[in-house]
Amino acid sequence: MKISNPFFLKGYTSITQMNDLPWNDPKNPKMDFGILKLDANESQIFETPFEKAFLLMEGQVQFRWQLKPDKYQESNARRTSCFEENPWCFHVPKFIKVQLTAGLSGATISFIQTKNDANFPLKVYTPQECRSENRGAGTMRETSTRIVRTIFDQSNAPHSNLVLGEVITFPGKWSSYPPHHHPQPEIYHYRFFPDHGFGFGMLGDEVLKIRNGDTVLILNDISHPQVAAPGYAMYYLWVIRHLESQRYISPVYESEHLWVMDPKKQKEIWPPENDSCKPCCV
Repeated sequence: MKISNPFFLKGYTSITQMNDLPWNDPKNPKMDFGILKLDANESQIFETPFEKAFLLMEGQVQFRWQLKPDKYQESNARRTSCFEENPWCFHVPKFIKVQLTAGLSGATISFIQTKNDANFPLKVYTPQECRSENRGAGTMRETSTRIVRTIFDQSNAPHSNLVLGEVITFPGKWSSYPPHHHPQPEIYHYRFFPDHGFGFGMLGDEVLKIRNGDTVLILNDISHPQVAAPGYAMYYLWVIRHLESQRYISPVYESEHLWVMDPKKQKEIWPPENDSCKPCCV
């Protein structure tokens, strides 16, 4: 399901709501997701009974939280480009009161929350802590080489009910590839550079044209490869919600396409390496 760009205005723009449907409805993403835009020096307070993650997409923000009734702690973050820089992320357990205040350049922040009864320490994930990799490198003639950033997952946040990260898809290349799926619901939220760019996302056999600011809900264990149009870099935030019955560890790849990842089978990709395809005579 695609949710088109709602033209984000100042304040919070809600995109998905977990309480709009019964919890066990297969169309329920089990997450609230939205975009918070703050002007310079503007603040917003959050205090909810849910696990929360605030991911700085662009700008400057001071993050302040309450440790005790009379004691606070704060952290400052800056990010000029979600394409070129690793993210800052603030990961917060239920009922912790937090205040976000934008710096002079303002701030754009993605907000995710979900049910989680576990108590865990509030964590500030810095850009240096983000696990960034060139996934797909050395295979598929580099047609699916992309940057995958994992902020937290089962390995470093086993207490969380979320898995959170980002992908940078290079112009004309594929990501989330080979096609894969998993039973846990997932959200993709997109940005393009330049911002009038576009790409395509697949949900099984359905093909969606994606533009700047769009959001896609990935539900019902369906495969979801992506591709960026030539000339346009594609960013997407991805967040997976663990299921009570099955936590997310890794995806299931479509078996018929798994061979493209095997370095020993790269010679089977047409045309042969170092061989140019001659134009046909007309």
